[in-house]
Amino acid sequence: MKTLTAIFAASLLSAAAFSASAQSVTATASTLDSAEAAIAQKAKEMNASDYKITSARMGNTVTMSAELYK
Repeated sequence: MKTLTAIFAASLLSAAAFSASAQSVTATASTLDSAEAAIAQKAKEMNASDYKITSARMGNTVTMSAELYK
């Protein structure tokens, strides 16, 4: 039982550490390229070291989401 408690606690701490270092942003534009450029600009403004695009939806406009890493 102690082992399960330790594993559970470690996984919670790992999740908390990860979420503290990542931030989610979204951008809306008319093309995929311009939406990614907007994400890159937001990452630069927020001093992020990197970003990962997590979703992109296309319709009349493109809505893109990304995680920023510091």
